[in-house]
Amino acid sequence: MTKTSDHPSNSRRVFAIISHPDAGKTTLTENMLLAAGAIHAAGQVAARGQRRRTQSDWMKIEQERGISVSSSVMTFEHRDLVFNLLDTPGHEDFSEDTYRTLTAADCAVMVLDAAKGIEPQTLKLFEVCRLRDIPIITFVNKLDREAREVFDTLAEIEDKLALDVVPMQWPCASGRRFKGMADLASNMFLPFTAEGEHGAALALGSAEMAASIDDQDLFEEYSEEVELAREYGEFNEQSFREGHMTPVYFGSALKKFGVLQLIDALAQYAPKPQIEKCTKNGQDATVAPTDKTVSGFVFKVQANMDPNHRDRVAFLRLSSGVFKRGMKLKTAGNKDGASKTISVHNPILFFAQDRELAELAYAGDVIGIPNHGVLRVGDSLSETGKIKFAGIPNFAPELLRRARLSDPLKAKHLRKALESLAEEGVTQLFKPAMGSDMIVGAVGSLQIDVMAERIKTEYGLEVVFEQSMYQVARWAVSDDDDALQAFIDKNQGAIAEDLDGAPVLLAKSQWDVSYAADKNPKLRFLKIKERS
Repeated sequence: MTKTSDHPSNSRRVFAIISHPDAGKTTLTENMLLAAGAIHAAGQVAARGQRRRTQSDWMKIEQERGISVSSSVMTFEHRDLVFNLLDTPGHEDFSEDTYRTLTAADCAVMVLDAAKGIEPQTLKLFEVCRLRDIPIITFVNKLDREAREVFDTLAEIEDKLALDVVPMQWPCASGRRFKGMADLASNMFLPFTAEGEHGAALALGSAEMAASIDDQDLFEEYSEEVELAREYGEFNEQSFREGHMTPVYFGSALKKFGVLQLIDALAQYAPKPQIEKCTKNGQDATVAPTDKTVSGFVFKVQANMDPNHRDRVAFLRLSSGVFKRGMKLKTAGNKDGASKTISVHNPILFFAQDRELAELAYAGDVIGIPNHGVLRVGDSLSETGKIKFAGIPNFAPELLRRARLSDPLKAKHLRKALESLAEEGVTQLFKPAMGSDMIVGAVGSLQIDVMAERIKTEYGLEVVFEQSMYQVARWAVSDDDDALQAFIDKNQGAIAEDLDGAPVLLAKSQWDVSYAADKNPKLRFLKIKERS
């Protein structure tokens, strides 16, 4: 029998990478895979490196625009650990997809541009991490370009994010003068060359290090900076795990400098899968990674990852048990008590667009379950069907658009396409109680562009998203079913249903929402809805 201390879940590390667009997140992702040997949990996968577009950006619109708009999962091994890397969209229009992905992560790497520091989207993503108490490792990227003062960047992290910072390394200058960085724990200096062939570590302060810097004034100035850097204090692992402290690492993802050291930091400090809160038979409970019962939750659904096979894959983060291929898992019952049983015959482990069958998987692993619309984001799965994890919330959209087809005879096909993409979480879909319009909700305009592109390429439909007469959507809820029904009956022209059949108030302005709330004190109009 496997001891708890020897349980395979202890070797799992699940982390996400978050950043502002253009901070170098996708480059870092690819070069982490290369530095680690790009080894799949189920066997080696040849690293394509520069022979193809970035591994994790496989969607056509991502390749055309050079941005990440979907979340990918990549599995690799390093130092006898299995890493599940969750690559998130950097663009703010896809912040909801990032939020869902972070629900599956035990740690996050926050990538900052050395010249720009903390940007607005970085701040938003950090707040999501804070909501979930996710520990954060900071990686200051692009030191091969001109950068701001490191002390200023660290001060900004402390001020804007209210985090204690502890530099684990210290860079020597930046841009053309960038010479490398010191590892403050080992007192070794890692020399940098722009060609990418980085030399062996040298003793900090040694004649060999001074020779590699080849500038006496810079050497002396840097030596003083290193001593000042040590005054930030010692790294406290408990404070890091609780989300109060961030260790800071430096490098250049493009030049593959500092990337392996970052992976080593994840190996050393990223937490293994933790005990998670849930309900069992409606009662508050917990599940531990070492529990015998297999359980997990769906945090993402992606269709048509393989253009040759119109597939639909649910990403399941395992929370407990030993999953075996061919197992039958049950969804947690909904409000009506209904549960579905799924036979998982072809579970997938991911390397971006490449995939392999997973014969075994453990808590902390992310597996893909091919299915035809059975699984939704937020679904809980277990052997018993009695374990339910906290739902993943939907956020009220900031843009509402009316979908219009150039060929009205294909209305049924459009409805199916919109429903399928809404189930993935690409956008939200509202069906007005009156009329045949389909209202699409999104955080930003890029989401609408992505949806139009996918409907065209995956479903062969030409669709235009026009300005809707509505500007605001709020979920209408009440403890008084009669009061809620009376409101719906009285306001049919402004009522729609979401994908779950929940009532939604579509309003022309926030004033209309406030007016409805004043006139209906028994009702609440919510900006956030958690699937039940």
